[in-house]
Amino acid sequence: MNITRWQRTWYGVGGLAALAVLFLAVVMLSNLGLRGMRLDLTQNRLYTLSPGTKQVLAGLKEPVNLYFYFSRDAAAKQSPLIMPYANRVREFLEEIAARSGGKIRLREIDPQAFSEDEDRAAEAGLQSLNEGGGEAFYFGLVGTNSTDGRSVIPAFQADREEFLEYDVAKLVQELATPKKTVIGLMSSLPMQGAFNPMTGQMGESWAVLSQLEQLFTLRTLTPDIDHIDKDVDVLMVVHPKNLAPKALYAIDQFVMRGGRILLFVDPDSASDTSGQDPSNPIARAMANHSSNLAPLLAAWGVDYDPTKVVGDLELGLEVRSTMQGPPTRHIGILGLRRDNMDRKDVTTASLDAINVATAGILAPRAGATTQFEPLLMSSTSAAPLPASRFNAMTDPASLRDGFKPTGIRYAIAARITGPVSSAYPQGAPAAEKPASGPPLAHLAKSTAPANIVVVADTDMLMDYMWVQTREFLGQRMAQAFANNGDFVANALDNLSGSSALISIRGRATFSRPFERVEALRRQADDRLRAKVLELQRELQQTESKLTELQSKRNDKASLMLTPEQEQELKRFTTEKARARKELRETQRGLDVDINRLDDWLKVINIAIAPLAVAIAGALILSMRRRRRTLGAQSP
Repeated sequence: MNITRWQRTWYGVGGLAALAVLFLAVVMLSNLGLRGMRLDLTQNRLYTLSPGTKQVLAGLKEPVNLYFYFSRDAAAKQSPLIMPYANRVREFLEEIAARSGGKIRLREIDPQAFSEDEDRAAEAGLQSLNEGGGEAFYFGLVGTNSTDGRSVIPAFQADREEFLEYDVAKLVQELATPKKTVIGLMSSLPMQGAFNPMTGQMGESWAVLSQLEQLFTLRTLTPDIDHIDKDVDVLMVVHPKNLAPKALYAIDQFVMRGGRILLFVDPDSASDTSGQDPSNPIARAMANHSSNLAPLLAAWGVDYDPTKVVGDLELGLEVRSTMQGPPTRHIGILGLRRDNMDRKDVTTASLDAINVATAGILAPRAGATTQFEPLLMSSTSAAPLPASRFNAMTDPASLRDGFKPTGIRYAIAARITGPVSSAYPQGAPAAEKPASGPPLAHLAKSTAPANIVVVADTDMLMDYMWVQTREFLGQRMAQAFANNGDFVANALDNLSGSSALISIRGRATFSRPFERVEALRRQADDRLRAKVLELQRELQQTESKLTELQSKRNDKASLMLTPEQEQELKRFTTEKARARKELRETQRGLDVDINRLDDWLKVINIAIAPLAVAIAGALILSMRRRRRTLGAQSP
């Protein structure tokens, strides 16, 4: 049968139409059948929710409303880096809503200037990020629940990008369980204010305690307790000193039942009043001011020696021994900075400065089943010091006598996680009265992974270490100069969360640096610095040589240079020109290496993809020709 030209044309058009209909059908079926399915191909799984977040979402019993405020127009005027991060936040919130089974209702709001949306954003507590005044710029999240509860992320900060998942999951959990956290406080120090015999009145409570009372429900526990109530979410133990066995057992069983603890111990607490005697000032100075929580620390996998204090030449702060004397570096009072904190833990990630004094040393215990993660660390210019050297010490400079840094970074605070066994495997200590209230069964092993934060310093809680207070219009005003209070609040806030929330750690950031380029720049910077140092040494040697020649002259008052001085100055000028030339060549070499790398990236991005398509097309064409040839050869 002969097929005409017009028939072939219609057959071709009909085939294309059939393919188009088939394509649309496949798209529609995939939209229906694959709805909600996502494939995360990013290297660090940025768009994959952690198991902890999935557990928080699965526990939602009532709907939660999330209002994502983002000022698009204002963002375009702020910084080019804001838009990519805003897209990252938006996509993550959409993923949260998609995985919640309809329990999270997400709405994005673009608050225009002088609009009701802008008024609602400000009323909700969102922070305007506009720089230098002008149009308000909002980039935050407001969440509400069915009981009119509200929780807010005032502003998404780029430096907290790795904690985006934690911050959002925490907000959702706060709305799902709005009950205020109960903190049980057991302290042997006068945190609530000590009696002042000079005035006959009680002193003010510590600033850190006032801060915690605004955030949590504090319940004071006496050191002679024999059990801890079940409604206590986190136990905060400060300077446990000579605790009775029944109190130690109560703390032990609290951890076995899944309770979380924030523990402060100290080898030499400045606020410990042990041995205080007005008639004998030396008695207090020579008394033992250390604290310990043996045998619980050993059971939790922590080594701690209450007779050792960490000294640090690099981090030591300057103090005044007397009002008239000059400041002296005290290697036992340390100013920790960002490099001395764990940037991956939510407790310390956003902190800048923490001050500690006569802090102890923590270390993982051999054979422990728990995981030991340092939160606060010394520098490598540190070494242990006997705590007895601080007794009745009058000159802090004497601590540097014979001090030899070990090159080790010592842990001052650490997070302990994992399964733990009871320090009392045989049950409650003998000769102890039964616990008041209903008896609880003894637990030899923890029912849930432990989560404990141990800090080997109590002085960091005292006002003089982190805050200045003054009276203003009859009210007590506090101004913090360090993040000690923030550290305590962050630790309690994190420990008070559910086990699902605590399991969420920092994720990788969305922005990925050009690691190869940064490595090239670091190498060039090292070479440039070496050349600069060499040039500075040459300059110093030349100045010394000129001074030496000048001192040997008989007419020292003359301003004319001698032939030897002129020759030395000429030599230095020549050497300086040579060094500057090498500096320029080093910088030019860096530019050449970066440009070469840039050219290769352009070739890969521009040429490789079309080349791959061309090769694939050539292979397909070759296969078709081969099939036609085989078909023509067949009978």
